Amino acid sequence: MRDTTAVLGYAWPLVVSPGETVRFHLSSPVLERANATVVRVRCADPDPDGPGLKLDVPGTPIDGPVALCEQPIHPGACAIIADAPALSPASLSAGCFIWPTAPRERAQTILSRWRADLAEGWRLGLDESGHLIFHVAGSAGQARVRAAKPVIEREWLFVAISYDAQSGAVALTQRSLDPQGGRDISGTAAGKAPANLSWPKETALVFAAHAKTDGGMPLTEGHYDGKIDRPRLFAAALPEEALRRACETLAPSPADPALIGAWDFSREMDSATIHDLSTNRLDGTLRNMPMRAMTGANWDGSVVQWRERPELYGAIHFHSDDMADCEWEPGLEFIVPSDWRSGFYALRLTEREGSEDPVESYVSFFVRTPLGKARSKLALVASTATYQAYANSALRLDQVHAEAMLEGVIALSRDDAYLQEHRELGLSTYDTHSDGSGWCYSTARRPILNMRPLGNTFNYVNDTHIIDWLEQRGFDYEVITDCDIDRHGAQLLKAYDCVITPTHPEYYSLNMIEAFDAYQRGGGRHIYLGGNGFYWRIAWHPARPHEMEIRRGMSGLRTWEGEAGENGLSFTGEPSGLWRTHGRPPQRLVGVGFDAQVFTRSYPYEWLGDARDPRVGWLVEGVDLDAPLGDFGLRGGGAAGLEVDRVEPSLGTSPHTLRLATADRLDYGGVPTLEELRTLHRGVMGDQNALVRADLAFSPTANGGAVFSTGSIAWACALTCHDYENSVSRVTENVLRRFLDPSPFAGFDV
Repeated sequence: MRDTTAVLGYAWPLVVSPGETVRFHLSSPVLERANATVVRVRCADPDPDGPGLKLDVPGTPIDGPVALCEQPIHPGACAIIADAPALSPASLSAGCFIWPTAPRERAQTILSRWRADLAEGWRLGLDESGHLIFHVAGSAGQARVRAAKPVIEREWLFVAISYDAQSGAVALTQRSLDPQGGRDISGTAAGKAPANLSWPKETALVFAAHAKTDGGMPLTEGHYDGKIDRPRLFAAALPEEALRRACETLAPSPADPALIGAWDFSREMDSATIHDLSTNRLDGTLRNMPMRAMTGANWDGSVVQWRERPELYGAIHFHSDDMADCEWEPGLEFIVPSDWRSGFYALRLTEREGSEDPVESYVSFFVRTPLGKARSKLALVASTATYQAYANSALRLDQVHAEAMLEGVIALSRDDAYLQEHRELGLSTYDTHSDGSGWCYSTARRPILNMRPLGNTFNYVNDTHIIDWLEQRGFDYEVITDCDIDRHGAQLLKAYDCVITPTHPEYYSLNMIEAFDAYQRGGGRHIYLGGNGFYWRIAWHPARPHEMEIRRGMSGLRTWEGEAGENGLSFTGEPSGLWRTHGRPPQRLVGVGFDAQVFTRSYPYEWLGDARDPRVGWLVEGVDLDAPLGDFGLRGGGAAGLEVDRVEPSLGTSPHTLRLATADRLDYGGVPTLEELRTLHRGVMGDQNALVRADLAFSPTANGGAVFSTGSIAWACALTCHDYENSVSRVTENVLRRFLDPSPFAGFDV
């Protein structure tokens, strides 16, 4: 077995053009050096029944030994306000609203100006049993008060703390915002500390954690899981009523001489900055990308999108396992040669070759075709949004029903085992944080174990079968990326006569959808060789291109569900969720749309009457229309499987679409998507439901354009069977050659 985790790394930028520099950020806890080789990836799948791992070695100056060291990851989100004179008052009080999500997991810090190495300062937090605590300490002594009742998980609470320097009086108050029955945990705890305590110098004010030292890494510890809304800090020991009024007021009076800071989290949702409304201008910086655009304690359900009333979305949800950037030092870098072909590339790292457990790890990156410099008529779109959405998915271990869904025992890979032990890598947008809430952000500035050769087959590895097939069949093509389509729009696509989207282009932004729509309307030709594409609406961060966002909402096939009112994307303010719920179902774009999963096995298609239409005689040339199409394949033994799409006129499939073939006998393992189920009955599964199927479709579009869709993720992994000589390969090649032929499609009145 190959050791794929002894060395890990990430490339930055993830996508580069010839002439640009790519840097490799590497870490190993066990090796001092490894052999590095840059490779161009033709096939990333080591399956012995397929083409096998195929890598080209172009040769670079960095090929050779590379020194390694361990570079730790420091997860956990917080907000840091740099030390300032105003943060050292003699007396102090603070208040905020909190919504704790894992209050009994461990000790946590909510608000603090505390130095852990000195055990000095002040901090408001939770102890291991979920009780609020307020701790003040200095060289002269300390005091610690504890609330009488523990907080309630996922319930809003007003909290207030104060220290009077003259008397040494310490107070901690909590008030339930929903005091019904036994849920009212309101109360006040009081204590006595030495008078005139001095606070540690050079110590930041931190929300959702506390400082470990005065510098260095990790900077913070004691991370809090939950929301914080409208924190306020004063240079006086104010009574509870005054603190609550200050927190309830959206904009406290800056003229208040005791006001140190009043932070408004509803401003600049897409930024890493939190804004102070006081005259001290104690703006802070968010670390590790906590969840923004969250409903606050004042949200009343009157709106469900934060842009309508931002003041109701003044909370940030912090997680103790948030992770936005490993911040590793680069170990290697090189300038991509100007004559390099675009494509999927990786840095291969090997060691202990010839042993029973050789090291073979990969760090992927992509070389794009520069905008305006296309040299081919054909482009393959790398689905980087989908790769990031699935990055480091732990679903196979975390989902209790995973084996039932797959109808078999899960065989865990080395990567699976590593992720189970190393959640600090950050998980996928399919996973949940340690407090049970969903991951809505994904970053590329970290190792991504399932976006590289030898990784899990879903997505990246499956997509490389298309590359291998294109190479084998001798097609001239270039690689572009979906994140560049988001950035540059339709002009990037218009350089090509034909564009291929691969096995699972599931995650698309508005810019990406509109670019493809404009391309197709303008005569572009689109081959969609996958299933469950164009399904979720996402956003890329406008200034930080390594970050993407998804909100799962309350529809679609999902592994977690967002809280009510929190389906708006913090990056852009757009609603998230399914494109189908926003009037842009996939059928409107590519003729077919996601209808079912079928992980038990894959199936062949049966040809339909439209396949004999003389207008598409070129498509079926050399194919036996009386024989099954794709009764073979590397994923489940057929070409229709994993996730499948169907033609559906009621969802926007063009009336000009020809439904050429279908796989509609998907057995009981064909499970329809949730949005397909208006009512529940015994006949919804694939063995009885004609709407659970994969459709092969051809749709002519305006100005000589066209779309060909396979409606199945498994299709691409049947291309290489029987030494590339098979019906799936033949149909795909027929379509591709015809789509590259600029002559119009005769007989269609579009």
